[in-house]
Amino acid sequence: MSLSQYHVIKLLQQQADVRPQATALEGFELSGHWAKVSWQAFASISNKLAQVLISLGVEVQDRVVILSQNCPQWTCADVATLKARGIVVPVYPTSTLEQAAYIINDAEAKVLFVNDTSQYAMAQKLLGLCPSLTHVMVFDASVELSDTEHHFHLDTVVAGFQPQDALMDELQSRIEAANLDDLLTLIYTSGTTGDPKGVMLDYRNMASTIRQHDAKLAFTPGDVSLAFLPLSHVFERGWSFYALCRGGRNVYLADTNKVKEAIAAVRPHTMCVVPRFLEKIYSAVMDKVGKAPTGRRKLFYWALDVGARQFDASQGRAKGSVMQWLKFKLADKLVFSKLRNLLGGRLKFMPCGGAALDIKVGAFFQAINVPVLCGYGMTETTATVTCNTLDNRVPGSNGKVLPELEIKLGTDNEILVRGDTVMRGYYKRPQETADTFENGWLKTGDAGRLDAQGNLYITDRIKELMKTSNGKYIAPQRVEGTVGCCPYIEQVAIVADARNYVTALIVPAFEALESWAREKGVAYESPIELLRHSYVVEHFEQRLKMMQQGLAGFEKIKKFTLLPEAFSMEAGLITPTMKLRRKMIYHKYSREINAMYSN
Repeated sequence: MSLSQYHVIKLLQQQADVRPQATALEGFELSGHWAKVSWQAFASISNKLAQVLISLGVEVQDRVVILSQNCPQWTCADVATLKARGIVVPVYPTSTLEQAAYIINDAEAKVLFVNDTSQYAMAQKLLGLCPSLTHVMVFDASVELSDTEHHFHLDTVVAGFQPQDALMDELQSRIEAANLDDLLTLIYTSGTTGDPKGVMLDYRNMASTIRQHDAKLAFTPGDVSLAFLPLSHVFERGWSFYALCRGGRNVYLADTNKVKEAIAAVRPHTMCVVPRFLEKIYSAVMDKVGKAPTGRRKLFYWALDVGARQFDASQGRAKGSVMQWLKFKLADKLVFSKLRNLLGGRLKFMPCGGAALDIKVGAFFQAINVPVLCGYGMTETTATVTCNTLDNRVPGSNGKVLPELEIKLGTDNEILVRGDTVMRGYYKRPQETADTFENGWLKTGDAGRLDAQGNLYITDRIKELMKTSNGKYIAPQRVEGTVGCCPYIEQVAIVADARNYVTALIVPAFEALESWAREKGVAYESPIELLRHSYVVEHFEQRLKMMQQGLAGFEKIKKFTLLPEAFSMEAGLITPTMKLRRKMIYHKYSREINAMYSN
């Protein structure tokens, strides 16, 4: 098929034609008609909403903002805007008023979609800060509107929609005129070092992503995908498009604190994950195993060894045997099947991205036969550059480049990318766009290496490399990822630049720490008193010593400070994609940092 046949709107319409009564969208814990939305209803709702947007003055390639948690309405608003040939601008629901206002003003958006009461309250303030905004659409029908002329409930406008020949003709005309060179979305990058930049992605980028994933993944119509990472991020939204365009059922989770319950109830065939999600599962399992009786502990480690051997044999890296296979079947029955049931019991694979996955964590999931497919991409490449596949899972790597893309290593081993998934550029920023490209190749800012088979390994983030006063270079994400596997650590930020040794600011996982304190009989009156207790400090010292065994001496954390508060977006210490704003963290905790180097 030519690339034009992979236009998102065409693919979605094909699915609606083929399986009209099958479920397309499902809202976990939602009631009423949003609990399950058929393909026929999805097509009807998005068509009606597209005509409403046109009636509200949305012209071709006008911008529409969605600021909401994950829900079926999110995708309906998304697709309706695309059918009207508008450009969708997602904003994280956790964004501050200032962050949201910046993006809306930069994009000059006309319409704003929000979900609940708190977001609607923000929308009312945004109307006073953003001159381009004309209308607000609210997903939650229970939200009381203060302006019924310019503010609407999505349910009301769709239910009360009266077909008009002029609007229907205009919508049909726009759909027929749609092409791969239209902009599909502006996704604003996190802005760890400055104001966010709007990444311009077009339909060609998404079409190429879908076609290339077809060649790599075993996703089939009817497969269930759980969308719990934010749709505001290119990873989850791009994957949701892929799953829907291939006839899957997308289940939306608004509250990520309920992911455990959602997985048990939904039993997904696939779901996008980030390393932190896998690290938490791994650390919880290993912590439980460490407390188990000797016999069960030995059984677990025997099974894990058998699973690792079987995995290597399945990938052609070791020789298999009938005896090995029989051992694996026994290990699977006694241990692995129980662990897989915690993840729903029918996972085909889990795409994983966003950061580097610790090798031992990845090896654990492969051994228990939960295929984690690590990939590499960024917003500027539609989240697509390389990926592991079921028959090519190489520990520590991000897999091979997708078939229609090219990569090469430039100065300082910087990864350069060229192909149809690469962005058009940054919105209204020609100079920054020019600076990001080198002779037609996108400069990623990540350093890497390629093995003999073409598998890509990310070695460090060039701009984030820290150089100690002893001249040693340290990749902070490597150290943070290593110690972050500890079940007692929630967040960690290391300090090393221009210092003679590495230190760390650590936010403990308080629930796990308090449980440990109760077991050990540690008495305390407040969280701060708990963190200062000599037993707790000694506990973290021992944990760090154990977690850092694989690091070089100069990489190891020598001193640390336990913090009573998490790094939060509200405090300006992390981005919406949970990346650390290091300068802000170092400024806020300058006293604690200086104390770790004072003696």
